[in-house]
Parts: sequence; C-alpha cells; structure tokens
Amino acid sequence: MSTFHTDGFALHYELEGDPGAPCVVLSNSLGTSLAMWAPQMPALLARFRVLRYDTRGHGASGVPPGPYRVDQLGADVLALMDHCGIARAHFCGLSMGGMTGLWLGVHHPERLLRLALCNTAAKIGTAEIWNARIAAVESGGMAAIVDGVLVRWLTAPFRQRAPDAAAMLHAMLLATPPAGYVANCAAVRDMDQRHQVAAIRLPALVIAGSHDLATPPQDGRAIADAILDAQYVELDAAHLSNLEQAAAFSAALTDFLTEGANHG
Repeated sequence: MSTFHTDGFALHYELEGDPGAPCVVLSNSLGTSLAMWAPQMPALLARFRVLRYDTRGHGASGVPPGPYRVDQLGADVLALMDHCGIARAHFCGLSMGGMTGLWLGVHHPERLLRLALCNTAAKIGTAEIWNARIAAVESGGMAAIVDGVLVRWLTAPFRQRAPDAAAMLHAMLLATPPAGYVANCAAVRDMDQRHQVAAIRLPALVIAGSHDLATPPQDGRAIADAILDAQYVELDAAHLSNLEQAAAFSAALTDFLTEGANHG
C-alpha cells in the first residue's frame, strides 16, 4: 500500500503499469474506493500506466476535518502527480471524480492530456438533498443510506444478475468513514461549475448512463455540448456505468485515450 502526506493527511494510491507508458489517473465516486476501477484495469494496463487513489475521506486515505471543497479535491490530484513525478496525465473520473476532473480541466489544463468525465454533472442535486443525506449519515451512519444509494447506482436487472457486484459495492459503501463521506457530500453540494465548463479546451469524453438518476443523460449532454468537440457516449446503465457496462465502458475509454496517443 502506497501513501503520501498532503494537506495534513495521508492519501492512499496505487501506481501500476509500464513507467514508459502514458499515465491515466482514475478518480473514484462518492462512497467508493480505488477498487471501483477493477473492471477497467486489464484494458488500461495493456496500454497505460495507471494511477488510482482513494479520494480524501475514502478507502485507506485519511479523513481530514471537513467540509471539503472541490478545489481541495483537485489540489490532492496535483500533489499526488507531483509526488509520483508525473508532469501530465490523462484523467478519468466518475461522479464526484468527474467533478474533480472538471475543476482540473478548467483550472489546470496544463497538467492534463485528455479528460474523461463519467456519470457526472457540473452541478449535482440540490442543497436540500445533500443536507438531508448528510443528516442521515450523521445520525445513522453509512447503514442509513446504503440501500437507497445502491438502488440509484445500479439498475434492478443488473443487481439481480450480478449479486456479487452489488454486494461488493454495498460493502465498499459501508466501509466508507462517515465523517469522510459527509465532508465530501459538502463538496458535491457546494460545487457549481456550470458557468466554467465551456472554458475547457482539452479533448474530452463524456460517458453517461441511460438509467442514471443521480446524473441523468441530460447532465452529461450539457457538459459535452459546452466543451468544444467533446465526444459523448451513452451506455445502458445507471450511475456506476463502469461496473454495469464494464466492457463497453472500458472500450470507450481506451479508444478515446489511445486516439490521443495516436495523435501525439
């Protein structure tokens, strides 16, 4: 297990693959860990060096005092890249990780090569929704929200045919430190990048899920429409499209990133 200290806490990460290959950074969703990217690893490691990390407050990373802000989440990525000696990298984030990617694309495009924004939005939900989620976790722990989150994350047919995957996500959510989850909920609640997205000039891929209730397809299309020449892919999935449609997601992502390599 690799960790380094930044901003007063330990950030857990894993760096794998050919050191001479282009690097892609993977950023997890709210309530998961870097393990959420397991379905993508074989395809990515065949072509790229892969840097995964547990967002602050998640997984094996530390839980600094909250609430957090999206600029802090972005600064953690920059500090991690510096620690690993990576000047520029591709970036792929899902949901909260996609929010982090939007912030990086707006404020630090010089550190990025290509940007994949998956099941995300420039603004997610309302303050009332997030405050209710925060209150539920503060009073009842992660168990108070896990079942409701899973219903939104995965379609019913997928949960029925892939019970092991659903159980894995259930366990990942339950293992998330409540204080870290709440602090990150505040970052999502307070983030509104709708008026900044058009400033992104990086090659971008937007992946959405047709059945995503948390960040519906129109949110993904809004991002794709705002970014010059962005590509848009919609998968037959709910919020965790990288798990529910793992093969199609991996193919879309690797094709997009490989296209970048082929064009220098």
